Amino acid sequence: MTSQTDRMGNSPSSDQIRRAPKVLLHDHLDGGLRPGTIVDLARDTGYTGLPETDADRLGVWFREAADSGSLERYLETFSHTVGVLQTREALTRVAAECAEDLAEDGVVYAEVRYAPEQHLQKGLTLEEVVEAVNEGFREGERRARANGHRIRVGALLTAMRHAARSLEIAELANRYRDLGVVGFDIAGAEAGYPPTRHLDAFEYLKRENNHFTIHAGEAFGLPSIWQALQWCGADRLGHGVRIIDDIQVHEDGTVKLGRLASYVRDKRIPLELCPSSNLQTGAASSYAGHPIGLLRRLHFRATVNTDNRLMSGTSMSREFEHLVEAFGYSLDDMQWFSVNAMKSAFIPFDERLAMINDVIKPGYAELKSEWLFQQTASTSGSVDDKG
Repeated sequence: MTSQTDRMGNSPSSDQIRRAPKVLLHDHLDGGLRPGTIVDLARDTGYTGLPETDADRLGVWFREAADSGSLERYLETFSHTVGVLQTREALTRVAAECAEDLAEDGVVYAEVRYAPEQHLQKGLTLEEVVEAVNEGFREGERRARANGHRIRVGALLTAMRHAARSLEIAELANRYRDLGVVGFDIAGAEAGYPPTRHLDAFEYLKRENNHFTIHAGEAFGLPSIWQALQWCGADRLGHGVRIIDDIQVHEDGTVKLGRLASYVRDKRIPLELCPSSNLQTGAASSYAGHPIGLLRRLHFRATVNTDNRLMSGTSMSREFEHLVEAFGYSLDDMQWFSVNAMKSAFIPFDERLAMINDVIKPGYAELKSEWLFQQTASTSGSVDDKG
């Protein structure tokens, strides 16, 4: 493939990356709080477990605590964010800020996931949790429009794979599917908690013609991916980065795909790849060595995601900045990832198509034409100087 970088000799700037229309499929609500908000909510709700009460130091603590190379240790950081998200007001505030922050970063469509069962400690019902988060997302969308940005946010309801409420959460997702919830997910430590433990939930969702994604192939390998697809019937793979284990790259550069990898590529199963998070949990050793480079080259349905913006100290723009630096990606490559993600979203086909044709493609066309005019002006100036 000949990229824009090859043709034009230029990678997108940080400003262009930020302004480019981006699509986010894998982002955890409780992993994206503003540090200052955590401090405020801890004070307001009486939560006393924070390791730091200064917002700046707290933000650093989260990133350092998450940067351990262990998924289990990474997940421990959520005790604090979940700890302050036990009231309607807290959930609504955080959801609104989430939508605002993503829109400010150029995200035009996002599916943000959270586990309702983790927010019941102070007496909220599952329904009250969902309604509070939905209210926050709508408020955040309104604030974003007022600030000159446009975003649409859908919720994914997550069940915890070590618990036993997955069918209940699946039924909850189905009840709210036309009221802001677009699908279902399971999350948590993979090892010892296979997705097949939740077959009743997945069978229910399939009977209801509903959508679901499954965290699989992050800390655990190919068996987790195989079960998520062939036993459970997942529409997408949350992470799925370990599909690389079924791909052989020979010394002469030729590539051979195993049967599972071939199936994933042939069926266009979306991979919700999260580069920075994968580095923290040990699923990849560097950005340059991240499997996304090979998966993009082999035309898997790869997408770029943040996972947990607080713990990884990241954003969609930062993720793309890392990939541009590591692989020389261009605006064309960014558009490819963004269209992939929009094609894979859990909203109706005509709405996905409208986002692609009316928002994403025009947005990238404008950025690319802007770059061309800048180059023309720069070249003309050089000629005039010489004259």
